[in-house]
Amino acid sequence: MSHRLQRALVQFLCIAFAFAFFSASMQAQQTPAGFSTEEQIKADLQSVPCKNEDRLNAVRSLFEKMGAGASEISVDKHKNVENLVITKPGSSPERIIIGAHYDKVSSGCGAIDNWTGIVAMAHIYKTLKPVSLKKSLLFVAFGKEESGLIGSGAMAGKITKDQVNAYCAMVNIDSLGLGAPQVADNMSSKKLLDAAAALAKSMNMPFGHASISGADSDSSSFIAKKIPALTIHGMTNEWPVILHSHKDQPSKINSTSVYLGYGLALALVYSIDKASCDAYR
Repeated sequence: MSHRLQRALVQFLCIAFAFAFFSASMQAQQTPAGFSTEEQIKADLQSVPCKNEDRLNAVRSLFEKMGAGASEISVDKHKNVENLVITKPGSSPERIIIGAHYDKVSSGCGAIDNWTGIVAMAHIYKTLKPVSLKKSLLFVAFGKEESGLIGSGAMAGKITKDQVNAYCAMVNIDSLGLGAPQVADNMSSKKLLDAAAALAKSMNMPFGHASISGADSDSSSFIAKKIPALTIHGMTNEWPVILHSHKDQPSKINSTSVYLGYGLALALVYSIDKASCDAYR
């Protein structure tokens, strides 16, 4: 672990969850039963299935481990792709999508890209499951992102013009595990990017943002539908030699990077829930 990430983790654990969840406005019954630990996340990162045909069922099993019941889990089948959707109902018809793609390229194990995103998303579900929220949360494991954002494009394509305003935001998690959390500028809405940066600053978490040349992710499918969206990643300058190669293995994952990404995305989702649905448009 780098000294920078180590310092960030200590600061983060001291104040991050307190900032995000234990404000004076929260009632006692809304306090989450417990947060995931880095060790819990690390264990689930090591369970990455290295074959594409095994990954959808592995995602289902992971969410079941996090406490999702059969009635919460569905498979959204399209002509040539399947998305796994886990729904946590809120008190209003407004919605937040939390997404991560489960597919991988043929080479490597797809550990960084994108089992890290799947694990972070599943632990966000576990943490928020007992919390009373205003907006419904849709946790979506997208298929065939690597083939051209096919799964997210299929989901976004089904959202009609009349339904768009009910979708408050989309938070996408793609390829944590190398460095501190960052937001991809070219795949993110400006207001959500600014919100993530402000949260990271409040939590004393290192944070960066930059355009990633030649790359894209599932947030873009929702931005195209005029739904605010962003992609959180944890890549460093070495990502071009690891992602989409035989080097994308569990041994390359820095679990602290994933844990910090989980915390930032968790705080962001909670903040979006408390804001008006059009706050980030």
